[in-house]
Amino acid sequence: MLRAEIINKLAQNPSFDIVIIGGGATGLGAALDAVTRGYSTLLIEAADFGKGTSSRSTKLVHGGVRYLAQGNIKLVREALHERGRLLKNAAHVTSVQPFVVPVYSLWDKLFYGIGLMVYDVLSGNLSLGKTKWLNKKRTKALLPGIEEKKLVGGVLYYDGQFNDSRLCIDLATTAIAKGAILLNYCRVVGFQKTNGKITGLTCKDQLQNKQYTIQAKSVINATGVFTDAILALDESDRDKLVSPSQGIHLVVHKHFFPGDHAMMIPKTDDGRVFFAVPWLDKIVLGTTDTAIDTIAEEPKALKEEIEFVINHFNRYAAATIQRSDILSVFAGLRPLVKVKGAASTALLSRDHTLLISNSGLVTITGGKWTTYRKMGQDAIDNAIFSAKLEKKAACITKELQIGDDKLKEERVKEIEKADGDKAALLVAGYSIRLSEIVYAVRFELAVTVEDFLARRTRLLFLDARLSQHIAPFVAEIMAHEMGMSHQWVEKQVESFNLLAQQYLVA
Repeated sequence: MLRAEIINKLAQNPSFDIVIIGGGATGLGAALDAVTRGYSTLLIEAADFGKGTSSRSTKLVHGGVRYLAQGNIKLVREALHERGRLLKNAAHVTSVQPFVVPVYSLWDKLFYGIGLMVYDVLSGNLSLGKTKWLNKKRTKALLPGIEEKKLVGGVLYYDGQFNDSRLCIDLATTAIAKGAILLNYCRVVGFQKTNGKITGLTCKDQLQNKQYTIQAKSVINATGVFTDAILALDESDRDKLVSPSQGIHLVVHKHFFPGDHAMMIPKTDDGRVFFAVPWLDKIVLGTTDTAIDTIAEEPKALKEEIEFVINHFNRYAAATIQRSDILSVFAGLRPLVKVKGAASTALLSRDHTLLISNSGLVTITGGKWTTYRKMGQDAIDNAIFSAKLEKKAACITKELQIGDDKLKEERVKEIEKADGDKAALLVAGYSIRLSEIVYAVRFELAVTVEDFLARRTRLLFLDARLSQHIAPFVAEIMAHEMGMSHQWVEKQVESFNLLAQQYLVA
């Protein structure tokens, strides 16, 4: 699955039933849906798979407790059912996570307890566990890091957790195994039209600086916060569809909030939900909801956002964290759909939106990670309808297994058998073997140090300074595998260090 082999396939046959722009959760879900229905499928991603919003979540597969409070029963029910499917279809990167909501009045205990019981009922036979009221003693036992002052008790409930970018990579490799062509670092630069209808596109391989012309019966825009940029390539004067919102997360050592249960605060000062969630032996804290004007590939956490998260954690935790305790900070942009009259992004709908342009371009945006599969299905259904494609097999993604951990382990062992030194750990305290670097290059389209340290593994998100320390070592192994020069190694290390600085809090 080397990138050169994929480009060769693309050059040999540049004509597809369905072309998808965007390699985040929604685009990857759509690609897997399309190819398993029998359509020739191409996915083009301008950066790396999951580079944007899809790798920067709170790491939760959830129905959305706050949406229940807003009365959006439809969204919650759909998300809960998709949560159950995802935990079944991708068990190797998902798990059940118990949560406790600490409460500080009897009214809150009753209110949140009943609400979370409704949340549980809406999940039907895909429930992950029974919601329970807790007394103060039991709450303290399950949340040993909780601040006890004024604590009345708590409510226990269950949701899902996952490794978001690893799921993206597994979706990509599964789609490729089914016959789709997926290419990262390839940017769409224009559309071809016949009688006003899109019949193809031009894309540029950003690593080889080479352009390709692709024929397509249907094109899907699944670019998240970059939705409007693709729409502008189709119609330069159209109104903006997306109102981006930034959310940040801080990562700290687990000793600041020990235990296996996550904490959920239903309402922060800005009306959002606040989480402290165990993840990969660290604690993820967040999030924020900040309206922004500039859409960047690498959004930066604002000073006030960092202080907001620190202050909210310190308010509810027995321990106190400072800026110097933060191992990594990451920011992500939500592609919220514009609604007239909305006073803040926290009030904008998390439902997904689908539209078909006069040119036939199918655009899907909004939504949430948990419902990526349904969004992909809706996108493909509409692409088939609008382009009048021949109907082939039905959608099978509700039951489709994602990834193949057994095959991955077999390949990793083959790499270690050929070179025994590759069985060693990359760094103490993390179960990342040197063989996984080689595997990521050979089978997961990793072409930069960032690809490996940010998304094939999560080290940049878990400990940014440590990731800087081992970047040169990773670059050397990748360079050897890819046949790259020492100059390539130096450029990669320099580029990664500049990136990692944004994940550090000064």
